[in-house]
Amino acid sequence: MAGTVGAIITCPLEVVKTRLQSSSGFYPPPVNKELTSGHVTCKSFHKPERKGLCNGGYTRHALVALSHFGVPRQPGSTPHPRSAPGIYQCIRYIVQNEGTRALFKGLGPNLVGVAPSRAIYFCAYSKSKVAFNEILPADTPIVHVLSAFCAGFVACTLTNPIWFVKTRLQLDHRTNRITAMECVQRIYGQSGILGFYKGIMASYVGISETVIHFVIYEAVKAWLTKHRSRVSRQDDIKTIRDFIEFMIAASFSKTVASIFAYPHEVARTRLREEGTKYRTFWQTLRTVATEERIFGLYHGLGTHMIRQIPNTAIIMATYEAVVYFLSRHLHQRSHSISSSSGSQFYAEAKAKRELA
Repeated sequence: MAGTVGAIITCPLEVVKTRLQSSSGFYPPPVNKELTSGHVTCKSFHKPERKGLCNGGYTRHALVALSHFGVPRQPGSTPHPRSAPGIYQCIRYIVQNEGTRALFKGLGPNLVGVAPSRAIYFCAYSKSKVAFNEILPADTPIVHVLSAFCAGFVACTLTNPIWFVKTRLQLDHRTNRITAMECVQRIYGQSGILGFYKGIMASYVGISETVIHFVIYEAVKAWLTKHRSRVSRQDDIKTIRDFIEFMIAASFSKTVASIFAYPHEVARTRLREEGTKYRTFWQTLRTVATEERIFGLYHGLGTHMIRQIPNTAIIMATYEAVVYFLSRHLHQRSHSISSSSGSQFYAEAKAKRELA
């Protein structure tokens, strides 16, 4: 539930972040004219004989992306503007040019994917943690690292097609929106099943973010538990203060992890663009770092932090709360059932002895 609500509320920020990460920046690339600057983004071809170059799927004219396609910049010419506008300017631009509904592009796949991805991730993390605790020193950082890695790998592999479609929809600047099903058919027609896994290597590298996040989260949570005063509390009942501490631990850990691992998000978005020159994960990182300097690997980081940190805090606190309440409820229920079944067993045994 927390993941679903968070996805709906923060969807406009997700759209802005994804477009900031793209090769053309936030604003759409020009379509009907050739650019003379050093950052040529796309060209239009009207001649039928050039149709073999096209992979855009448009009906009236086709597009071939030539982002940074080795075109030398003329001396004295100004490069393609890369100064990122503010979040408010981005949202206003989308509303004015594409309508309010454009702020929620990709929300359908997001809602479809958020529940299974969270369920898969937390289930895999919990199961892996139990398994690694049996063969390694319990609740140590290595256990948390391996558990988070296994959970991230399973979740990325199973849900990557959903996030691929979501990214394609969010990068679509046209006002006549295509549906998620049309996008799926288009991707399948161009690249087949493997087309849905383009950029999966970037997602696997991004597992490092979740690993760092969970390791720091567990460490901060343990530190807070150890250093807070529990003199007046004789049991392990959690209060509102505990869940506030969970949110603080989640926010801090997510901030550190996002800053460290953010370049993989930029590379993943570039790889998921339609018709770009980006081919592999490491080639994308080298190209972006060479042509846009190291700052190019952090486009959209501010928007990402504003969206992700409170969302993560809510999700982690909700997860801890649900696990806590369900564990107490199921423990009390199982205890009462075992007690009643034990009493019934002894009563039946006594009756059998008396009969004998």
